[in-house]
Amino acid sequence: MTSDKAPGNGPLTIIRVRTAAGDRRRGWLAAGGLTVPVALGRGGIRADKREGDGTTPKGTFRPLRVWWRADRHPRPKTFLPIRAIRSEDAWCEDPSSRHYNRPLRLERDGRGDRLAREDRLYDFIVEIDHNTSPRVAGRGSAVFLHLARPDFSPTAGCVSMTRSAMLRLLERLGPQTRIVIQ
Repeated sequence: MTSDKAPGNGPLTIIRVRTAAGDRRRGWLAAGGLTVPVALGRGGIRADKREGDGTTPKGTFRPLRVWWRADRHPRPKTFLPIRAIRSEDAWCEDPSSRHYNRPLRLERDGRGDRLAREDRLYDFIVEIDHNTSPRVAGRGSAVFLHLARPDFSPTAGCVSMTRSAMLRLLERLGPQTRIVIQ
């Protein structure tokens, strides 16, 4: 049997996300003794993710970077690279753009998924390597781990959780951690 933990207090080796019984829009995240409820995409988990379909992609992913609102929270502890979110930071969701599924800087009226949100859902974001190498237009963009709404309503395709769960998870995420969404 393999362990979810790296030796000592190092990064986790694996995180598992599964659908909850009876509701495809909710699930459970299990990692190194931590099990927390999560909200999933309104379409549940699917292997054939498409842009705008509201599904959370099935597969094995790696965390790439943490983005956080430095104007709202102290820098979280993590083994991952970390970056403060600026007001002009956004994510390109336009399949026809050469920047598709990548971060970009926007002017005030620019298009894209702004990372500096008022609703606090993106106060902490874990960027994962879904549809990154190679990037395929229309196969889904901006799939993150982020904070959940108070009512745990579905996401547009991300995995969301409470702030306390996110902070505990961040402390154990590293570049070699595998995120298995089943």
